Formats: sequence, C-alpha cells, structure tokens
Amino acid sequence: MKISVNDVVLFELTETQENVMKNVVSADIFEDDMKRRLQWVLTHAYEEWFKILKEEWDPKLIELGVESIPTNKDAYAQLVFAQPCYKCRKTRDLEVKAAEEARVLALKEV
Repeated sequence: MKISVNDVVLFELTETQENVMKNVVSADIFEDDMKRRLQWVLTHAYEEWFKILKEEWDPKLIELGVESIPTNKDAYAQLVFAQPCYKCRKTRDLEVKAAEEARVLALKEV
C-alpha cells in the first residue's frame, strides 16, 4: 500500500506490514480502515491547531476592534489571515532567525 499526497509517495507499507495489520483488521475493510485512520489523524491535527489559532487570535481580534467574529471555522481563519499583522509560521520563523543573526552580528561588532 502506497501512501501519497499530491501524487508524491510519502511511504509504502510492505506486504509483511500489511499482513501484520490484517491480523487485527479484516482484509475486507483494510483499505477503508487505513483511509479512515489517516483522515482522523489529519482532522485531529486540524482541530488542535485551529484551537491554537483561536486562542492566539481571539484577544488580538478584540484588540484590533473587530466587532463581528465568525463562528464558522473557515470564515474565522480567513478573517485572521486577512489581518495586516498576521504572519504565517514560516514568516515568523524567518523574522526570528533574522533578528538572531542581527543580534549576533551586533555582538561581534562590539
């Protein structure tokens, strides 16, 4: 069984690995069970990470004067992403790295 995302194979279960799993899960439902498990993992990660986004941004949106905060998760996320001060993880990490590099450079100049 190959596990792929956007046509890129992430990993492949060997026949032996599949057979070990089929010792517990019936071969009749094996593929559907594996799909369900992968979907659960990603859905669970989304739910947990949405909670983190909401915990961070509820106070910020209030501070920014946003008067109407959507209860729909996608609408909420779009509202957050539309804020001029929003920065994705990659941007925040790059800013931290640049600040650290600037700090080290400043210390070298002293």
